[in-house]
Amino acid sequence: MITEQVKRQFIQIVGAENYDDSKAGRLVYSYDATPNFQSLPDAVIAPRNTKEVSEIVKICNEHRIPIVPRGSGTNLCAGTCPTEGGIVIIFKHMNRILEIDEENLTVTVQPGVITLDLIQAVEAKGLFYPPDPSSMKISTIGGNINENSGGLRGLKYGVTRDYVMALEVVLANGDIIRTGGKLAKDVAGYDLTRLFVGSEGTLGIITEATLKLIPMPETKKTMLALYEDLEAAARSVSAIIANKIIPTTLEFLDQPTLQVVESFVNIGLPTDVKAVLLIEQDGPKEVVERDMKAMARICREQHAISVQVAKTEEEANNLRTARRSALSALARLKPTTILEDATVPRSQIANMVKAINDIAKKYNVNICTFGHAGDGNLHPTCPTDVRDKDELHRVEQAFEDIFAKAIELGGTITGEHGVGVMKAPYLEWKLGKEGIAAMQAIKRALDPNNIMNPGKVFAKSTRKRVVVTR
Repeated sequence: MITEQVKRQFIQIVGAENYDDSKAGRLVYSYDATPNFQSLPDAVIAPRNTKEVSEIVKICNEHRIPIVPRGSGTNLCAGTCPTEGGIVIIFKHMNRILEIDEENLTVTVQPGVITLDLIQAVEAKGLFYPPDPSSMKISTIGGNINENSGGLRGLKYGVTRDYVMALEVVLANGDIIRTGGKLAKDVAGYDLTRLFVGSEGTLGIITEATLKLIPMPETKKTMLALYEDLEAAARSVSAIIANKIIPTTLEFLDQPTLQVVESFVNIGLPTDVKAVLLIEQDGPKEVVERDMKAMARICREQHAISVQVAKTEEEANNLRTARRSALSALARLKPTTILEDATVPRSQIANMVKAINDIAKKYNVNICTFGHAGDGNLHPTCPTDVRDKDELHRVEQAFEDIFAKAIELGGTITGEHGVGVMKAPYLEWKLGKEGIAAMQAIKRALDPNNIMNPGKVFAKSTRKRVVVTR
């Protein structure tokens, strides 16, 4: 609970207009995009600068008030749900692009900058920021950094952490530190920048970030390959990589996903095939032409029934938009949509796709699968209804089997969605007790009073490991 005295202190820092403890105001920030999680914060605070963030954190640390830093709430692991109350900090005032440095190829931003706004701003100068999460129209850079977000271009260009060069962070005691810089090389001490990326707000609050940019690719082409055999599509992914071709995008959608997406976007996607691969390549024109021809040949060798290259940028953009719309389309099917995230080595994609289908049959649930097949990151998605307790239990059992199978194949329980509350009970499966203990030691050192997004990442208990039947 926040006392009247503490409330007055917060208002003195940010102004009454930036402090909201009304029920309606708190309700808006009581949940994120994760189904079945909701908890009211005690207040919502919108600081205007780093100094105000620091002063807020000092008060919270003194009074043991939990803090949840929040972007747009698009995350899917309940990472920004204030499960232990306290305050939610939002960054609607800290949403400026501070500098685009064309000499050092960097951009410096505040955490509230919308991802797509950043991408468009740097592209206007002929520069390129590759991380492109499907939520980029509304997700913020601060949220992307906290979750280490990926995207369709992750196969070739990497994920958010590969572009974070420097951070300004407010620690749990209110201290302000700066990590990294506009440097190609820097081994002065521990790599604190990497530590904070993907830490889900449990170690500190990011108030500024300097990100790496690269030159815009010269050209780009998009291709759609159709398959009557779902596993043949998955084998094509491995075959393309094995032929030493790294496309910009190599996305997978199964037939149930295709049917729902086409109903949603109406662009003429084929719905009578078992799966499609959406493939893109960018770079110098001659390289793009060569790689597209080679990938088309490989897909046909793997029994693709059709391989078509988009004739215009509009057609290509429609295909990309359709893929990014997968979750929105699936969410229309039933009251609850559980979108999961399991990653395996690329060579195991075919085995993982088969396992997901077998597991869905085993538990008699409907699972649609799509995702970033090129980097092994699949999103098995289950339309369900939380009011149907029997079905929901079977859905949970199915996803437990899927997580266990991913680990068995050398993968992980999450490739980009994060741990939050949703995956916390499974984290020990991946890291072991010793790995969890090492992470907890870091958490205690930086946040001894456990005020930074408490209840996330570290579960109160670990799920019993399921035995996967083949």
